Amino acid sequence: MKPLISPAGRVLGWGWVAVVALLLFDLALRGSGASSLVAGAVLLITAGVAYVLWLRPRVVPTAEGVRLVNPLRDTFVPWSAFTWADVTDVLRVHAGERVFRSWPLRESRRTKVRENLRRADDGPAPLLDTGTGADPRSMRPVDLAARRLREEAERRRADPANRAAAGAADGPGQAEPADPEDEGAAPHEPTTVWAPDALAALGAPVFLLAVVLLLV
Repeated sequence: MKPLISPAGRVLGWGWVAVVALLLFDLALRGSGASSLVAGAVLLITAGVAYVLWLRPRVVPTAEGVRLVNPLRDTFVPWSAFTWADVTDVLRVHAGERVFRSWPLRESRRTKVRENLRRADDGPAPLLDTGTGADPRSMRPVDLAARRLREEAERRRADPANRAAAGAADGPGQAEPADPEDEGAAPHEPTTVWAPDALAALGAPVFLLAVVLLLV
């Protein structure tokens, strides 16, 4: 399953990066003095913001689980912990009582928000929403993404390796214990970490701007 992205965000992000590149090229040709250095550092900061807000965010299904790549942090939800995916104002991934929101995949219609909140109050639904019978071609992109995640979760959970992981997560005696030397094994619980590339994209130009301001 391919990564799920926001096409509009990608267009905005790459468009602004192109503008920044042209402005930096113009500064390199005609700019001079401290003001040009400050302007260049500010432009790099805006390029970092465009990367963090528009280019970086995505939802990445993998063999082990789904990774929610948000502006500053990444959340990984293994299929053994995945219980549902739905849409309110954004795509949400449920892992039991925990709910993780995806930055790039959004739903703007107020009626859709009210509908999903009402359905959430009605109680939990089955993993696969097979009763709707909706034609994928008629579904909005974010709703279709949530449906595909549910289908992918069902397919992955049927895999023997993922069934074993789910049993291990439920408690002892339910599955074979994991090899303690297997450091590459996928986690059984959702994890959230800070993203080094996002911090670098913002921190490096800010540091550069601070250095320029101190030296001028």
